[in-house]
Amino acid sequence: MRWDIFCKVIDNHGDAGVCWRLAAALAGHGETVRLWIDDPSALAWMAPGGCKGVSVIAWTKDTAAIQAANAPSPDVLVEAFGCDPAPEIVAVFAQQAPRSGSSHRWINLEYLSAEPYVERLHGLPSPVFREPGAGLTKHFFYPGFTTATGGLLREPDLMARRERFDRGSWLSRHGIPWQGELLVSLFCYEPPALEALLAQFERAGQPTRLLVTAGRATAALPPGPAQRGALSISWLPYLQQAEFDHLLWACDLNFVRGEDSLVRAIWAGAPFIWQIYPQDDDAHHTKLEALLDWLTAPPSLRSFHHLWNGMARNALPDLTPATLESWGSTALAARACLLGQDDLLTRLRRCVVQKS
Repeated sequence: MRWDIFCKVIDNHGDAGVCWRLAAALAGHGETVRLWIDDPSALAWMAPGGCKGVSVIAWTKDTAAIQAANAPSPDVLVEAFGCDPAPEIVAVFAQQAPRSGSSHRWINLEYLSAEPYVERLHGLPSPVFREPGAGLTKHFFYPGFTTATGGLLREPDLMARRERFDRGSWLSRHGIPWQGELLVSLFCYEPPALEALLAQFERAGQPTRLLVTAGRATAALPPGPAQRGALSISWLPYLQQAEFDHLLWACDLNFVRGEDSLVRAIWAGAPFIWQIYPQDDDAHHTKLEALLDWLTAPPSLRSFHHLWNGMARNALPDLTPATLESWGSTALAARACLLGQDDLLTRLRRCVVQKS
């Protein structure tokens, strides 16, 4: 089938990351994909080699008009995160889709959440009343953590590749010196507790190496030398998606942010702390609590998340070996639960067939 995925990059490249993974996964199953993205610049480092079966289109009014006039209509139209697909493409899509018994499908791919409403809304129809798509029906597709949701993106060979991963070789290939110290990745916005975390690492009895990702994490780090007491710091370039996975696999503790990296941290199976994207009305607090509830997070993990996300102002819990072991057990239990479920792509393709 032909799939069109529409994506608008709000900020921080998370939307592009999710949509690219989905596009590549579909292509891996023999589907033909056009990824429409209003700012494709991040794909230059996120997916520099592209993907066979995926065409990236810089989404403008002109490109939409050209494609609508010269290319076949998609069989499946995926509207990522409520971005409103190009009306020119919707018009062609509507013309070729009979108003009943249509073989065309319009999927509204929503944001990931562990909140209860996801199960209630997943799969519900949403009639379209405005032209050019008037008379068609979208269907909500919510990624999630239970069998009653859309699941999570997971490549079929992901766990096999995880098992074969050699941490020492990867670190050496990237010029990262490592002599057995605790390895911690930092992919964040501007967490209020960052300086407290650095201070804890600096005075810890166990040496720690912090691997800082490019962009906002690097900008958030207070200026200073690469060696700060027991803490050593390595700064990383922008990493393509496969290499970001390797970073998470290499580390003993991962600090991640947003949606895509949260999912990849879960698949890594190592202890992780998630910085959720902040919202002005603090709605992200409820979303974070829902994830922690689903994880059955131990008190220290819940407390650390609250502090990392600015929901409390106490001292950070000490990252002792026992604490990290507890968090690691939580992460592994979550991963095992999810591995027993169908992945997002399996559920999405099933949804598309059922709606036809």
